[in-house]
Amino acid sequence: MAARKPNPGRTLVVFFLVVALSYGLVALAGVWKPKLGLDLQGGTRITLIAKGDVPGDSLAEARGIIEDRVNGSGVAEAEVSTQGNRYVVVEIPGESRRDLVETVKRQAQLRFRVVAAVANGAAGASSTVPSTGGGTLPETGTGVPGTNRAPYAWADEKEKSDKTKTPSPSPSEAPATEEPATSDALDDPLTWMDNPDATSLAAFNEFSCPANGDVANIDDDPDEPLVTCDEFGQKMLLSKTLIEGTDLSSANTLPPSQQSVEWGVDLDFNRAGTAEFARISQALLDTDKQFAIVLDGRVISAPTMNGLILDGNAQITGQFTEAEARSLATSLKFGALPISFEKDPPVELVGPSLAGNQLSAGVTAGLAGLFLVMLYCLFYYRGLGLVVIASLLVAAALTYSLVVLLSAGVGFTLSLPGIAGLIVAVGITADSFIVYFERIRDEMRDGKSMRVAVEAGWLRARNTCLAADAVALLAALVLYIFAAGVVKGFAFALGLSTLIDLVVFFWFTHPMVSWLGRFPFFNRGHAMSGLSADTLGLDAISTAGGKA
Repeated sequence: MAARKPNPGRTLVVFFLVVALSYGLVALAGVWKPKLGLDLQGGTRITLIAKGDVPGDSLAEARGIIEDRVNGSGVAEAEVSTQGNRYVVVEIPGESRRDLVETVKRQAQLRFRVVAAVANGAAGASSTVPSTGGGTLPETGTGVPGTNRAPYAWADEKEKSDKTKTPSPSPSEAPATEEPATSDALDDPLTWMDNPDATSLAAFNEFSCPANGDVANIDDDPDEPLVTCDEFGQKMLLSKTLIEGTDLSSANTLPPSQQSVEWGVDLDFNRAGTAEFARISQALLDTDKQFAIVLDGRVISAPTMNGLILDGNAQITGQFTEAEARSLATSLKFGALPISFEKDPPVELVGPSLAGNQLSAGVTAGLAGLFLVMLYCLFYYRGLGLVVIASLLVAAALTYSLVVLLSAGVGFTLSLPGIAGLIVAVGITADSFIVYFERIRDEMRDGKSMRVAVEAGWLRARNTCLAADAVALLAALVLYIFAAGVVKGFAFALGLSTLIDLVVFFWFTHPMVSWLGRFPFFNRGHAMSGLSADTLGLDAISTAGGKA
């Protein structure tokens, strides 16, 4: 059975449909311009000031963690640097984003504790816990009194809870014990939570939460019970730490689904964390007892246990906004900072580091280089040079649509190094055309007709171009992995342009040349086609089938 002949016209139609689809997605996104980097549009500068004298390696480690947080998408191009032995300076491009500012400032010292008691944390408020012996059953977390806040709950990742939320029962006092908890009870938080020791209860009764929802200045010792507050001003008595944040393997945002319209956070624990979480979930399942998440000494969520979680894959569900869920997941994913910073770091708006004339000069240089490449190809390849120009224009159109889509979808930020990466790729694309066209000429010098030479030359040029683009992609990948800051933007843009070169070369340039080979202007070697006898150094052009 004869092999099916390629149909260049059909390939071109499909290719242009794909290009049209990319611009359709741009229209749906409603964004027609890419996000610009700090050097092109300015942004926000946050100066973190370390407390006391810190080792240089700890400051460098903190800088790396913060850079991972703000560049969570990999291409946001925030610039993070250290100054002296106390300062970490973070510069984020674009308009001021409060969620990123909070992500940068967060220490992310994460711990998990069970809740022994809950009370109004306002100064002068009466406590729900007696001063000696015994605690109270905590509220279920189904709402904060006086608010419409939805609950947070622990749920199994494989069986997300869709239980009907019921009003919170009033706290009820646990049976008092005749003797306060012993030191042995402190070592078993699941027992201690029902019978806190007298010292912890006294500290709980005396504690008041800061006004206006400010964060309390608390020494979070993982080996001791903790009295702290949540964001609603409720004070909580918590056990010693059951699970450390270092036992968390990953944290990711959980988008709304058919079971829930709320955002959440997926947590995945390591082996030690999984075993401890299984023990805790068995003890707290179907009770009103809460398992609190404490971040930087503050309770960010105190969910009840809605499912038996034995595999270490859990979800925090509740009325998170998307920004809150992403900020929390990013902070947890990239770990705790090894040092502490002063509260309320300076936050200021900064202008672009490049003046308008410098940007104009860079763009002008890029356009001039593109024009010279087109002019040379038109002069040297004549009619085939039109294919080069068309391919470069199509590649530019496809590149622009993808850059805009990446900006809207994953936060890709285009800086001047990124623009340089796109310009460098023009040379890679031009190399592909030159290799292909020279292979066609070689085949025609061997006596093949233009139509046969197009396909024979393609088979030889294809492998050469694949090898060259693979080297360029490998270089871009190495740069992206090991570089930092704006160099990542250069590497990303270079890799993206190289992939686009392959797409255009395979699904536009080759089928376009095959389609043009059907016209006498090219297959009969017109003087302006670039494939004439004089150009090839031949006496005459073969118009027969030639050698296959």
